[in-house]
Amino acid sequence: MEHSVSKPRILILSASVGAGHVRAGDALKLALERRLPDATILHIDVLKLTNTVFRKTYSDGYFELVKRTPLLVGKLYNMLDKPDQRGLGKNTRIMLQRTNFTKLTRLLREPWDLVVSTHFLPPELIAHLRAVKRNPLTFPQAIVVTDFDVHGLWINNPCEAYFVAIAESRDYLISLGINPDHVHVCGIPIDPVFAQSKNRSDCLRKHGFSDGIPLVLQMAGGFGVGDIEQIYKSLQHIRMPIQICVVTGKNERAKKRLEAISENARHYHKIIGFTREVDELMAAADMVVTKPGGLTTSESLARGCPMLVVNPIPGQEERNSDFLLQNGCAIKPFHIETIGSELERLLSNPERLQKMKNAALRASHPDAAQKVAEACISMLAEARMSVTKPKRRRIIGH
Repeated sequence: MEHSVSKPRILILSASVGAGHVRAGDALKLALERRLPDATILHIDVLKLTNTVFRKTYSDGYFELVKRTPLLVGKLYNMLDKPDQRGLGKNTRIMLQRTNFTKLTRLLREPWDLVVSTHFLPPELIAHLRAVKRNPLTFPQAIVVTDFDVHGLWINNPCEAYFVAIAESRDYLISLGINPDHVHVCGIPIDPVFAQSKNRSDCLRKHGFSDGIPLVLQMAGGFGVGDIEQIYKSLQHIRMPIQICVVTGKNERAKKRLEAISENARHYHKIIGFTREVDELMAAADMVVTKPGGLTTSESLARGCPMLVVNPIPGQEERNSDFLLQNGCAIKPFHIETIGSELERLLSNPERLQKMKNAALRASHPDAAQKVAEACISMLAEARMSVTKPKRRRIIGH
């Protein structure tokens, strides 16, 4: 079925394994809607299109592995970090996906002009359904990588566009034989609100903080995972007066546990759960203390906010951490117990802190969602031209 470029149908697919992939999909949807107000743009969490057992095993199982056996997570990450186009692993994954994602398959059979994925789970199934001989899918697909490195599971063929965070990731894909014209360095899509300038004093005042006293923002991620209490206790040992704001996400149990901890009277404390005002809190903060997930990292950089990196998940978060440290945007203490002392040394050195803020801004891509949206619109136009372009007639005898 043919569609007008002015009124295309675009499907964005994410997966709620953590909050970052879904947030990237939301950001891209918003950016596309602003540029294509007449388009049909649907964003779907693919784990909502499967059965309860698969959904809990895939999502909850991952977090249990991270919590209980992080070294195993790192080993699995490295084992799977090569394109496996013909191996048993790929065939097994395809079989599981076809069995558990019949609803997704039906959705993909609808008439789409472009499908964009912000998690590596859907592209593998899409590539398979495009390669089958009987009734193959015909729409182009794009893949938005939501970490600073590209893991092998993201790489699938056919794929018309890869959107990556940094130039090194582009170089890596090209070294694997990916067409250079198909790889675009855009950053990681974050809510367009992070591209809007915010007055720091206004943000401090709005959220009940004082100007002139360092503000440390402790982030626990959208699902509130990690050593939240230990980090909070370490911050209490900072000798200079600071303001501490902790965002526990959807983890209400962690919020209650933090509220029960004795606070250092030198500091001002504020503990909040899930919030949609992270951009304002980051605009107000001097430092962000967090695990280096791709979305949280990109949001911090967009606000020029240096990071203190804690307990990166082996694999993708370790590589995100490497990127931050290489570019002077973060510090990474060896132990949770020394977070307070390391942070105090940095906050006591305004010149070093300012250099890190400048480095964060240089490494940022606050307009990544808009760049990906523009590239997607170009893909739609090119696809339309290829459909409408008249075929050259062959003249016999020439």
